[in-house]
Amino acid sequence: MAERALPLTSVQEKRLQSLGNLVASLKKGVTYAILVSGALLAVSPLIWMISTSLMSLGEAQGVRLVPSTIHFENYTAAWQEADLAGYFINSVKITLITLVGQLLASVLAAYGFAKIKFPRRDLIFGVMLSTIMIPAMVLIIPNFLTVTWLGRIGPIRWINNWPALTIPFMGSIFSIFLLRQFFAQIPDELFDVAQIDGAGHLRFLRQVVIPLSKAPLMVIVVLSFMGSWNALAWPMLVTNSPKWRPIAVGLMNFVDEAGQRTNHMMAGAVITIIPILILYFITQKQFTESIARSALKG
Repeated sequence: MAERALPLTSVQEKRLQSLGNLVASLKKGVTYAILVSGALLAVSPLIWMISTSLMSLGEAQGVRLVPSTIHFENYTAAWQEADLAGYFINSVKITLITLVGQLLASVLAAYGFAKIKFPRRDLIFGVMLSTIMIPAMVLIIPNFLTVTWLGRIGPIRWINNWPALTIPFMGSIFSIFLLRQFFAQIPDELFDVAQIDGAGHLRFLRQVVIPLSKAPLMVIVVLSFMGSWNALAWPMLVTNSPKWRPIAVGLMNFVDEAGQRTNHMMAGAVITIIPILILYFITQKQFTESIARSALKG
């Protein structure tokens, strides 16, 4: 016959409770330490960039972490010497054109894959989705040959002009996938009700689907804005004059025969990221909500 366990005394219960609280506190402390370390590691490049933008040239090229004297004039010099105003306007134009085109193409394609039944729909979507695995650098030469050929046969010049900088990026596979996953969650019964009211696919998309999809649309706006605003390699390849070059290319003006003016370059980089930070803070709520509860869950 098995022996019955003796009941714990009140002192033993308090000790066990204290030990449990200690273990929970240690786990919470370790978790917070990891999160804080990760946050500091992520924000350290931004802090270094801002600190370097306020240094003199000698300090920026040295090993100092904090400027001995704050030089706010670096921002004025960076804006004027590199003509960042012209590059800034170019970036605004390129980004807006790309963003509008990508939203139109992605919304229409995603709605077709999510709500319209046609032969081999899932197969076509799967093949299209598989192209995400192709590295972007592999596509640079085919895209360059394509825009060069289109510029020769069409009425519009593509090279050193806005079409080469915007049109190749209007068909984003990731954006189509993101919206398609969200559109597929919208009940088909809503379309049946809209049909009774005399609405077709375009009206249903405009009046029902898009208002319900503000969160993933904000994600696409942020990601497309960042990708277009920060573009460097492709604009340098398809442009040969400052007429249409974006602000990321303008930062290269701080590298000359005498070397790299690191402090001015970092000041220009700070100016460059300000629009991205403003857009993210405006759309932060919708961005995080969409990632957490909608499209990426499939």
